Amino acid sequence: MRLQISRTKNAASFYVVKTVYSNGKKINKVHEKLGTEKDLKEKLGDIDIEKWARDYVDQINRLAAENKEPDVIAKFSPSSIIAKNENRLFNGGYLFLERIYHELGIHMICKDISQRYKFDFDLDSILSRLVYSRIIYPSSKSATFDLSKNFIEQPKFELHQIFRALDVLSKENFFIQSSLYENSLKVANRNSKILYYDCTNYFFEIEQEDVDGIRKYGVSKEHKPNPIVQMGLFMDGDGVPLAFNINSGNTNEQKTLLPLEKKILSDFNLSKFIVCTDAGLSSLDNRKFNVKNERSFITTQSIKKLKEHLKNWAISNEGWRLPGNDKLYNLSEISDIFDNANETQREKILSKTFYKERWIKENDLEQHLIVTFSFKYRDYQRTIRQSQIDRALKAISSSKSNLKKLRQNDYKRFIERTTCTEDGEVAEKEIYSIDNELIKKEELFDGFYGVCTNLDGDPEDIIKINHRRWVIEECFRIMKSEFKARPVFLSNEARIEAHFLTCFMSLLIYRLLEKKLGEKYTCYEIIDGIRKMNLHESKGNGYIPSYKRTDFTDDLHEAFGFRTDYEIVTLKQMKKILKITKNK
Repeated sequence: MRLQISRTKNAASFYVVKTVYSNGKKINKVHEKLGTEKDLKEKLGDIDIEKWARDYVDQINRLAAENKEPDVIAKFSPSSIIAKNENRLFNGGYLFLERIYHELGIHMICKDISQRYKFDFDLDSILSRLVYSRIIYPSSKSATFDLSKNFIEQPKFELHQIFRALDVLSKENFFIQSSLYENSLKVANRNSKILYYDCTNYFFEIEQEDVDGIRKYGVSKEHKPNPIVQMGLFMDGDGVPLAFNINSGNTNEQKTLLPLEKKILSDFNLSKFIVCTDAGLSSLDNRKFNVKNERSFITTQSIKKLKEHLKNWAISNEGWRLPGNDKLYNLSEISDIFDNANETQREKILSKTFYKERWIKENDLEQHLIVTFSFKYRDYQRTIRQSQIDRALKAISSSKSNLKKLRQNDYKRFIERTTCTEDGEVAEKEIYSIDNELIKKEELFDGFYGVCTNLDGDPEDIIKINHRRWVIEECFRIMKSEFKARPVFLSNEARIEAHFLTCFMSLLIYRLLEKKLGEKYTCYEIIDGIRKMNLHESKGNGYIPSYKRTDFTDDLHEAFGFRTDYEIVTLKQMKKILKITKNK
């Protein structure tokens, strides 16, 4: 701030002026009009007005140096029209993402890559905007370019440079992934002793698959008829993503695990861990690979697919235990007690999970088979099945068309088709009914759940590790629903891979943000909260919060060490905030 005196022949006016930047140019802006010399003498008495004014400005500057800035006086004219095509509202929620982005050293990773390639665009500016926008403004690449102008710091690139950057990001995919893991160890404690792996797929809004590319017809998780690509994802024991790969849509899921795991072994400096998967991903080769060099596996095991003697053992009533108790229980006796118990007793039984265990050897692989039983899980399965039976009955009564079984768990599996009469003659028309035999067969396995491992540990601990697999499903849900990672509108294979790299990085930053907040808020609360943290720009003065202050915003500011919820965030304060977000 400085004093400016405007003198005329008969008067002198005093102003407090400050220098501000507008569109990269310095301009002088009146911060406060003190008044004319005559008016000030009438108000303050017969004193040296110029000396008083200079002392006043010195006091303002001293308070500013002590972070005790005076109130901002902003003037608005009801007769002036706002400038055309000028953005006045900016998102401030990205500042918290930017802080984690720099803590992870992604700007330095970009610098390293930039030094190895000869290109004229700012890779850091492009990648950061792709990552922030994937969380706050998920959309296409061209829309991302426009929407990134809603951040306080403006993009330093052109639209066409985004696509050039995607080509580079694809080439450096695993370098970026391994660097992110190494850098993340300095940001948060990571439980890399347990690694969860699962697959999902993403569809494209196209009708024909690629001849030579990766967009192929496959079994879509969302039952879409479009070509898909497949993502394999490793996450650590705390739900933080570790590594991913992209494969063509027609790739067998079981064959995707080992290539990515070998990459982790070579590039991530990890060697001792437990790989936890579902049954569909746990082939014999995958299991055998993870019984070497201090590695282990835990995988779900279908009871129905066990050999007959093991299946009978698994669902028999005898030999069940409770964790921490050597007493043996008979499920038939417990079921009788459960059926005749009062509500309190039933709730107590519903909270218990029984188990039995044994070692088995098949195909030269010794495995620890653990089977659990829960009345709560049994009732859940029966509720789901009954709703499917009800749908099957409705389909039979309302329509006879398109009643063929489509999928393994489709409700139409309960519809039995008869093409002949009881006498063995060909019926005039097909007869549809409910397959009661199939229902009885399925009911035999209600409440049972199997796990196989090579670990000789406490069954309760092994079961707890396996139950955490739901977190990786949540990761996929976040990417698909919140980050809108699909449908994908890119066609170039390298750029498709780079697109999912930015989604992966966004997920990593989101998970670390979640942990900084103590995991006390839901995904919706966090993402919706930062999306709404808009700031209205007051030219030359600063930014006025246009969002509701809540417990979430308070915790966010507390966790990151800066605040954007003052009545106005002055330009000086914003400059300090931007410095904090970029301080590794």
